[in-house]
Amino acid sequence: MRRAKIQRDTAETRITLALDLDGSGQAEIETGIGFLDHMLTLFAKHGRFDLIVHCKGDTQVDDHHSAEDIGICLGQAFREALGDKKGICRYGDTILPMDEALILSAVDISGRSFLGYGLEIPAEKVGTFDTELVEEFWIAFTANAGLSLHLRQLSGRNSHHIIEGAFKSAARSLRKAVSIDRDFADEIPSTKGLLA
Repeated sequence: MRRAKIQRDTAETRITLALDLDGSGQAEIETGIGFLDHMLTLFAKHGRFDLIVHCKGDTQVDDHHSAEDIGICLGQAFREALGDKKGICRYGDTILPMDEALILSAVDISGRSFLGYGLEIPAEKVGTFDTELVEEFWIAFTANAGLSLHLRQLSGRNSHHIIEGAFKSAARSLRKAVSIDRDFADEIPSTKGLLA
């Protein structure tokens, strides 16, 4: 069972997160940040991951601590749920249109962390959400998941569409990468014999 549960308690946030990589896209998301709730719900649906996130954060200060710490927990959950990574496809990529926005994502579950961030979000806020936190979320996620993620905006001018396209595209690329390759189900997809 490729599942993980993460609990994170700090002076700034209290987070409970559960992830099932082989789910059906069910989501129960309560972060205290409406826009992030929406993005994580889309992420679960398009990745076919079952995802529960409950966060109580110091959003009276700002959304930064919650967004970053949720990224940390989601990354840790992916790392834990993948275990030794035996049989995974390892790589995944998606080009996703979201109205006028076109977003490319590519993933390598290599055990090494890297974020190639190429989104140019024109607005500073979508609703009350600071758009600079999108990058902070993905930095935290990749650092804790132990994978490389490239996000590129090929076109687009609507901030909401760019961000939504990025979450959907990344989810679909991750779904491909974590999928089990039935022909190599007992193998680590690396000549090194491990992905760490």
